Amino acid sequence: MALPDITNYYLFAKVVEAGSISSAARALSLPKATVSRRLQQLETEQGMRLFNRSQSGVRLTDVGEAFLLHCQQLVEAAESAQQVTQRLLEKPRGRVNFSAPYALSQSLLVDVLPEFMTLYPEININLVVTNRPINLIDEGIDVALRVRPNIEDSSLIARPLSESPLTLFTAPALLEQHPINEPSDLLALNHLSLHYTSGQYRYLLTHEKGEQQTIKFEPRLITDDMIVLRESAIKAQGVTALPTYLCNEAVQNQQLVQVLPEWTLPVGIMHLTYPHRRGLLPAVRVLIDYLTENLPKRAELFNY
Repeated sequence: MALPDITNYYLFAKVVEAGSISSAARALSLPKATVSRRLQQLETEQGMRLFNRSQSGVRLTDVGEAFLLHCQQLVEAAESAQQVTQRLLEKPRGRVNFSAPYALSQSLLVDVLPEFMTLYPEININLVVTNRPINLIDEGIDVALRVRPNIEDSSLIARPLSESPLTLFTAPALLEQHPINEPSDLLALNHLSLHYTSGQYRYLLTHEKGEQQTIKFEPRLITDDMIVLRESAIKAQGVTALPTYLCNEAVQNQQLVQVLPEWTLPVGIMHLTYPHRRGLLPAVRVLIDYLTENLPKRAELFNY
């Protein structure tokens, strides 16, 4: 059996990706006739038609659909192999698109990112600060920080970095006016909350002895800015559930107190996530390694 011409497999995948032979030829800086001839040769080698040509582009046959999956793997492997040599020859440089929620950006990343940029002066960081759910692949994000119990998206690699416990807080004066001795006492107070896409606002509380209670509430304030929630709680506007590290200083200064200390909320986990693909660019790889090493240390300082 003769060895297959891998170039034809590569061109086939690129034509399907581009949508037409003409578009692929332009993207690859090859003559259209060359690409067309190569594809005809590929179909001859396979002994069957892989796609149909039309004015709107190419349309895969059923066999072509299955064949494409293997061609795409070959392309990915070839590009990954090329990136191996690039990593050895090149300094990390270029732009990295990085996303993080507001609270982590305003606390953990304040020092960590400038330190990283000092070490790698040829890397540019595009930091997208948002609390909304984002699709890393669709929005072109290379690396993202997310805080949640687990990451269910199988297209992403999720590296847990540290725990991010949530705690109920309010102002001491408000607690003196409305003592909270058990979860049901929360219903007498206003609540300040992050935006929940589910629209269901509730505290899932677990007692240190194992009892569980769910308290539903209607927030008086809903925002994606945790700093606004903290400052509103300090000004006695209600009860809020926030990461412990964000309120430690306010607790020390007696601006906030913990509510129901014998009850706990579900613990979030800070994850570093990035698309599941081989051969990460050097700039992306060094940022991932740096954050993996330094963010848990910084989080530990905040969670004292």
